[in-house]
Amino acid sequence: RHRETQAGAKAPRRPGRLEPEEPDGAARGCPAGRLPARRHGQCGGGSPITGKDALSALARASTKQCQQEIANVVCLHQAGNLMPRSVPRHCQLSGKVSPVIQWDESKTHQTAVGKPVRIAYMLVVHGRAIRQLKRLIKAVYHQQHFFYIHVDKRSSYLHREALELAQHYPNVRVTPWRMVTIWGGASLLKMYLRSMKDLLEITDWPWDYFINLSATDYPTRTNEELVMFLSKYRDKNFLKSHGRDNARFIKKQGLDRLFHECDSHMWRLGERQIPEGIVVDGGSDWFALTRSFVAYVVSTEDQLVSQLRQFYTYTLLPAESFFHTILENSHACETLVDNNLRVTNWNRKLGCKCQYKHIVDWCGCSPNDFKPQDFLRLQQLSRPTFFARKFESTVNQEVLEILDSHLYGNYPPNTPALKAYWENVYDRVDGLSGLSDLILTVYTSFSRLGLQKVTSSQTPKAEKLCRFEPHGFPSSVHLYFYDDRFQGYLVMQEVQNSGTGQVETLEMWMMPRGALKLAGHGGQTNRLQNLEVGTEWDPKERIFRNFGGLIGPFDEPVAMQRWSRGPNLTATVVWIDPTYVIATSYDITVDAEAEFTQYKPPLNRPLRPGVWTVRLLQFWEPLGENQFLVVPQTFSHKQPVGKDDSSWLHGGPPRNEYMEQSFQGLGGILSLPRSDEVEKEALRNAQLTGKALEDWTDSSIGSFWSVADLCVSSPSSCFSLDTCSKTSWSSLSPDPKSELGAIKPDGRLR
Repeated sequence: RHRETQAGAKAPRRPGRLEPEEPDGAARGCPAGRLPARRHGQCGGGSPITGKDALSALARASTKQCQQEIANVVCLHQAGNLMPRSVPRHCQLSGKVSPVIQWDESKTHQTAVGKPVRIAYMLVVHGRAIRQLKRLIKAVYHQQHFFYIHVDKRSSYLHREALELAQHYPNVRVTPWRMVTIWGGASLLKMYLRSMKDLLEITDWPWDYFINLSATDYPTRTNEELVMFLSKYRDKNFLKSHGRDNARFIKKQGLDRLFHECDSHMWRLGERQIPEGIVVDGGSDWFALTRSFVAYVVSTEDQLVSQLRQFYTYTLLPAESFFHTILENSHACETLVDNNLRVTNWNRKLGCKCQYKHIVDWCGCSPNDFKPQDFLRLQQLSRPTFFARKFESTVNQEVLEILDSHLYGNYPPNTPALKAYWENVYDRVDGLSGLSDLILTVYTSFSRLGLQKVTSSQTPKAEKLCRFEPHGFPSSVHLYFYDDRFQGYLVMQEVQNSGTGQVETLEMWMMPRGALKLAGHGGQTNRLQNLEVGTEWDPKERIFRNFGGLIGPFDEPVAMQRWSRGPNLTATVVWIDPTYVIATSYDITVDAEAEFTQYKPPLNRPLRPGVWTVRLLQFWEPLGENQFLVVPQTFSHKQPVGKDDSSWLHGGPPRNEYMEQSFQGLGGILSLPRSDEVEKEALRNAQLTGKALEDWTDSSIGSFWSVADLCVSSPSSCFSLDTCSKTSWSSLSPDPKSELGAIKPDGRLR
């Protein structure tokens, strides 16, 4: 599942990172009695740090703290003082022992064997998808089980929402500590071990099984079926193995390499030996573990556990192998069942595109989101599976609705919001620090456009009662989807009614306007289905994660084309800026089976603000074109743009050259108009500041976005405004599928 990237490739860290965890252990400092690295290229005693991986990591790490940690780890490793050479094995069996347990559909409603087991669900969550998390909890909740939630340290909004949720149920708690857990990082294993210790110490939670879930999981069988199954096999530990040659797994997984996590990055530091005496195994980091095994891992002084803890502190994807390896070498090895009770939607052709190379010095894979066409996979009957992953409501919510109805029946007729989904992208409590200048520009422009719409749509008599002045920045912003289509942004703004002086809260629905034109001529050659420009292209799900295509002068846009199947073809893509400068032109080859093509041209920045055009041609005949907006920014470093900023921010690239090569010779073929007037206008616009700049920004955004509707959070003297809770679109409108409510007589919420 994993391939190396070049150690020398510069790996940018994830933006928006909070401060790293406090140093602890050998990974973070230097153990007593051992010499630390004296300086970054040299160990104590004067011996140099060697190895291209270690030197590359030292050169790329951006903080002194991280560089020192890397140097300390490498020096200890070079001295032979870091890794255990051999580890004791306690398992009396040779080879892998894993009974095959089948699922018997005819016995699904048997009574549990003995006392029904109680489960501690460990929910490991990040991001902002609180409604999907609530929907998961609603589906798996039972008052006999326990729910412990760890929210990534960078996800403050989700943490606040999880704390509020936990107040309503005695068997739901949030960890009182938080970590930054990156993909593949040692921090993830550290988080699991600390959570397990907590769960063992919560005396009024008598759980029998530990099951970890993320917010992108969902049950595929009912709680009753799961409890019956685990009660029958109450002494078994369920972990999925890689199922391939062990030596190949070790290489693919990078277990024979030394890694260290700092600056929210996993750095590859060189080679190492697997400890002698044990069998190393691994696979999935989703599992169901017995309380006795969890207690053994967390509490024992056994050398098997302590030495493997040391080994896995410096391991990529440690949670995918640590528990497997301990169990297979422990006295409890016969309790292993090679099944993690999950269905995972692997599509390695799409999911293995090295999408984590900015976080780890390795190539990794990630499962795809389930879609309705995958539903048959969710219903597989031969293997006992109780959960599936991944699901993302911003990608496809219909499959969740199908699965939920299959398990628990349909919601009553006329239940609202079954096809709607909202996800918060900004909350005032988070502060402005998490917003880019571009996003701050767009949100404030949306607010102004919404307030203009309120006033302009009133009768002269009502206008006085419907004139509002904004109070500060927007208070929250949500993405809004309906029927799995992006419907726009919902911007909440505190305002003062100019007529009454009353402070009110309005929500504005900003809907994107389409700007795609496909050529009318038919024939086999025109396979083009869609042409889109955006940022944050996700090659796995094949969507732009920047919903609505908000693009600023310093972004790096991608042009994506979607095709039907047909004959091979070569197409030409031309990018034209607002002053008819041809920024770039390139050819793309479209194979007969190709569904998507995409390319990010290396344009010099800043991009000139205004309306850009991307044309797609074949033999210089148009196949289609789309327009996109590069937004004129009203903020720079969170402050209103001043004279010093405006001209360089909005003046286009140096010398008007987007690339070293000029493409202006294509102007005649493309029949572009003369650029004199638009160039003069662009020069004038580049000098704008204050209200004039806001007007230009609002006019530009208004040509790509419309105000679909507005509402007010509580009854207003502006009678034409609906109360938000009575609309079907507002983030304040009812959403029963994601509302938890009271515990029902059967102990459940759904």
